[in-house]
Amino acid sequence: INKEIYDVDLVIISTPMSEYKKIIQKLNNTLKPNALITDVGSTKRNIIKLKNKNLNKKIHWISSHPIAGSEVSGPEYGNKNLFINKWCVIIKERKQSLKKLNVIKKFWKKIGSKVVLMNANDHDSIFAITSHLPHLIAYNLIKTAQDSEKIQRKNLIQYSAGGLRDFSRIAASNEVMWRDIFFSNDNIIKGINLFTKNLNTFKKIIKNKNNKKLLSQLSNSKKARKKIVKLKQDIAKPDFGRE
Repeated sequence: INKEIYDVDLVIISTPMSEYKKIIQKLNNTLKPNALITDVGSTKRNIIKLKNKNLNKKIHWISSHPIAGSEVSGPEYGNKNLFINKWCVIIKERKQSLKKLNVIKKFWKKIGSKVVLMNANDHDSIFAITSHLPHLIAYNLIKTAQDSEKIQRKNLIQYSAGGLRDFSRIAASNEVMWRDIFFSNDNIIKGINLFTKNLNTFKKIIKNKNNKKLLSQLSNSKKARKKIVKLKQDIAKPDFGRE
């Protein structure tokens, strides 16, 4: 047993979720009893099942999901203000140590996060729409632009406007991490189906040049932006191009 690891009180797992099983096996053999583990994975039902099946029962695991970060990864992109005023979801389970739960809450609050408790099912359902589907759409939009370049035999991407530019940032995220997320959240299929239904509605409205319906749809969508700004999830300042 590695004594340096054995004496650790808190372990934070920050890897693609396909690595979790190997990591759990190693931690079972190295961590002292009553140690505390948390993770920052983007889906939770799969993680809860995995740790309940494989983790040493003397070790505590309380899962977390800080809603922070960017398309880049690695210590060279570290940011001391990364978690300031950002949500951190902590997963509430049955038969959970309230003492250990409070430790994790205090930890995230100490580094600036706003903490909310949530069960794993609700978490995966919510973030399938607010995070996972938008990333999948970004990947698909960039693929569409790349396919269009081949079909038209023109360099389209060099003329990327703000829309495609911002989607390209999202689509630059780590592919292994997002593969694991897409494969592990069953709710993403429901999200894709709903998105496809709405896209077909827009297609029909545009094809029929239904002015009233299109204006209504576009106007209604603007309300979401206002709500996001009001809830301080973003600022209203226009972005005319990043510095």
